[in-house]
Amino acid sequence: MPAKFVNVDRDTALLLPPDMRDWVPDNHLVHFIVEAVAQLDLRLARVNERGTGSDQYPPSLLLGLLIYSYASGVFSSRQIERATHDSVAVRVLCADTHPDHDTLCTFRRENAALLAAAFAQVLELAARCGVLQVAGITVAIDGTKILANASKHAAVSYARAGETMRQLDLEVAELLAKAEQADATPLQDGLSVPDEVARRQTRKAKMAQARAAMEARAYARAMAEQAQCAPDQPGPPPPAPPAPKEQINFTDADSAIMKAGSGQHFEQSYNAQAGLEVQSRLIVAARVSRAPNDKEQLPPTFHAITPAIQSVAEVLIDSGFVSASAVNAIETTPDGQPTGVRVLAAVGRSRHGRTVAELEQRAAPPAPPLEATFTAKLAHRTATAAGRARYKLRQQTIEPAFGVIKAVLGFRRFSLRGLAKVSLEWTLVTLAYNLKRLHRLGAPLATA
Repeated sequence: MPAKFVNVDRDTALLLPPDMRDWVPDNHLVHFIVEAVAQLDLRLARVNERGTGSDQYPPSLLLGLLIYSYASGVFSSRQIERATHDSVAVRVLCADTHPDHDTLCTFRRENAALLAAAFAQVLELAARCGVLQVAGITVAIDGTKILANASKHAAVSYARAGETMRQLDLEVAELLAKAEQADATPLQDGLSVPDEVARRQTRKAKMAQARAAMEARAYARAMAEQAQCAPDQPGPPPPAPPAPKEQINFTDADSAIMKAGSGQHFEQSYNAQAGLEVQSRLIVAARVSRAPNDKEQLPPTFHAITPAIQSVAEVLIDSGFVSASAVNAIETTPDGQPTGVRVLAAVGRSRHGRTVAELEQRAAPPAPPLEATFTAKLAHRTATAAGRARYKLRQQTIEPAFGVIKAVLGFRRFSLRGLAKVSLEWTLVTLAYNLKRLHRLGAPLATA
């Protein structure tokens, strides 16, 4: 019996217009995102209200396209434009229209307020679906390094910039002296003394600008520290110059060189912070810092939790966030009253594995006395069986979420530059993560 093959006919035109939604399965992520975006209030979107020029794409289409692209691991505006032609799911989302990369890039850059509002509204949607609890929740907070859109080789330290300026002055003086000598040895073909002098003067101006920016940062830090001092306490000494090793990057001045991986190497990065509700594993707080460590990041990240969350009962953090001032800022009000929030944290590093003695059942340690140190009191919270069980939720939730963002979505480097734009993009990443998570959980949007 001869083999049978499916008839593949590319020449016969379709007799009836097809329904594009049938091109992807009913449970596809693209359907979920279109339905979710349709339920959002998009009045904060920046549009051309004058009605001049060509017809503009609806904000719902552009927002849905950006969210689906980030959830699918496509971050470049040019790659997203290409996907409107190549990807069946994207063609369905765009209804066979093709926004160009400039439109997408402008919409992403100019709609920080819309993205922040959409982030909050998606969490409200999750609450109405019954997926997200909003009262008495437990939040795990952590940070992860995301590469900046800049090379670490484009950075210069405060001391190195000063040395380079002095060296450039010597070279300019040498070039000017050569120009005054009638019998001086000429430069190589194609090089001239005026051009070389101008090149060095331009580079010196950039170094001076970099040093001025670092000095402004140091002054701003000193003023912030002085503002935090109590009125009856003397303020800090006058602002000192930046540390010799303080650096600035010429490509992205807001980024910083940070330890990466296991701390064995350094990369030009940002510190992306997130707070995650441990039951639904939805991100409820997202912000970006240029600080290389998490020592001062707990209060601002906690206060970045979306207003959709009514109350927080527990906060889980690792040892990198721990300081008495940071924990007290969460657990007490400025006038010393308890907020009802309890912080569970690792105090110091614990080794992997447990000894036989640690496996044996033992009584819970006694509560520390009132005069005990802050570290002793904090350590006791995770020394009990109940405390250890609660604290394990941090490791099981926030770290896998970062793994999904980096390994599944593939987001390891920001496309935009500058802290404001990078913060906008991190909001978009976490928004895409949340919608992908809601789709994975089968959230019933129709009942929201």
